[in-house]
Amino acid sequence: MEEIKHTENGSEKSIFGKYKQYSGIFYFIIILMIAHFVWKLLVVGEESDVHVTFLGLDISLPFRFMVRHIALVCNKIINILGFGSTLRFGYNIWFPDVQRGINVIWGCTAIKQSYIFICIIVFYRGAWQQKLWYIPAGLVVIYLFNIFRISTIAIITKFHPEWFYFVHEILLKLLFYFVIFSLWVLWEEKFVRRKIKKV
Repeated sequence: MEEIKHTENGSEKSIFGKYKQYSGIFYFIIILMIAHFVWKLLVVGEESDVHVTFLGLDISLPFRFMVRHIALVCNKIINILGFGSTLRFGYNIWFPDVQRGINVIWGCTAIKQSYIFICIIVFYRGAWQQKLWYIPAGLVVIYLFNIFRISTIAIITKFHPEWFYFVHEILLKLLFYFVIFSLWVLWEEKFVRRKIKKV
């Protein structure tokens, strides 16, 4: 009986050890899903207008600011690249030569993605003194990627409006979450695991 028990325990340990290496990914997915669910539950916004509420409280101001800021920056970048857009109403990136463009709405601000990234790093393992600089650095990466994302969508829409849904809803959305995942991988590999190895 003792010999069988020993084998079973060894088997349990090896299974636990096998899956332990993936525990970080499980934690990442769990935190991401909870953060996403909480956002969907508590934050409500109108697609046609920049009116956003949190538990019924109006939190539209930062979204309004970011909508106009992102539209302005993306419009400048698009013009620097020579694609000839104009900015209308503070949120509409318009191409006069083809008579079409895109509207930058509150969901384009990357505030949600920034919130999810903050949740992942705050609730994940790691030293707080490192989190205090890594979170702002990650937010800069998210901001820059979002500028790239909106500019790319606008340029593609100018030439291929039929590609808008695929590029906006699938390709660049998945790529956005890959960027967040990559920031977590960097955190895990460079700041969490390295510290564990030193200990």
